[in-house]
Amino acid sequence: MPGTFILDHIGDAYDWHILTWKGHHLSVPLPVILYSRQSGLHLFMSAKFHHGHNSHKGFNIADEGAHRGKIVELANDGSYARPLLDLSITKNTFAIFVSMAIMLWLFISVAKAYKRRKNQSPKGLQLIVEMMVFFVRDDIARPAIGHKYKYFMPYLLTLFFFIFINNLMGLIPFFPFGANVTGNIAVTLVLAMLTFFVIKITATKAYWGHIFNTPGVPWWLKFPLPLMPFIELMGVITKPLVLMIRLFANITAGHIIVLGFVSLIFIFGEMSVSLGLTASVIAVIFSIFMFMLELLVAFIQAFVFTLLSALYFGMAVVDH
Repeated sequence: MPGTFILDHIGDAYDWHILTWKGHHLSVPLPVILYSRQSGLHLFMSAKFHHGHNSHKGFNIADEGAHRGKIVELANDGSYARPLLDLSITKNTFAIFVSMAIMLWLFISVAKAYKRRKNQSPKGLQLIVEMMVFFVRDDIARPAIGHKYKYFMPYLLTLFFFIFINNLMGLIPFFPFGANVTGNIAVTLVLAMLTFFVIKITATKAYWGHIFNTPGVPWWLKFPLPLMPFIELMGVITKPLVLMIRLFANITAGHIIVLGFVSLIFIFGEMSVSLGLTASVIAVIFSIFMFMLELLVAFIQAFVFTLLSALYFGMAVVDH
């Protein structure tokens, strides 16, 4: 079913499915790390599940219910429940490790190029990275934060390149790329919470004063019913939620639209060959257009997330 196909693609998994040929699945198994209340620690490869068809040591991958796609354990009463800890290396986790390796290689090689080509004009990869670093500094950090921008540059650069690289990796349809990392709401939640904690750690006295004792507001809006502090605190909570949902929704929507166009080929192809051929031409054209648009969105979403984070930092460290 197209719906199942699309959800499986944008979701996480315990193995990395590559292709299916004549009913046989080719996938890369990943490490499963579980801690059970009943039997303790378990370490094995996801191949033991045989693509979700078999159980192993009392564990299996649920194919329905609230834990669909997750590893569940057979309890003593015959019911299934999640293990106490699931620290498995899933598809998205493995893709994050790959993106981290790419980022380390990128910045280490550029740093070596600066040492090797001291006092020379940058070129190649060094030039591209330098342009992007200057873009984050001059068009995001400095205008949004002000003279204190240098303190936040390491975090903003890491944030921008992590999101941008994972967005691009999600558009490459072969192993070890193609995972929907930034379209996973757990990943965007962690990124948003990191921004939230940086705001609270670096916030000045004036920032908290604007929240709990907003200047220029009549006293009856602050006491005895703390209406303005309540509204300001709601803003504190909703800012990271907006960051989380915006990145997740935009990246996931792009994947769903492209996969939807591809699915149309097979839906019309089952009706008739001529319809399938006609649909394939239209679907390929629109898929290419969406892919080009997704390349732009990959950059825009990294820019927007970093810019909003910088704006929130600027509000937190603003002088009285």
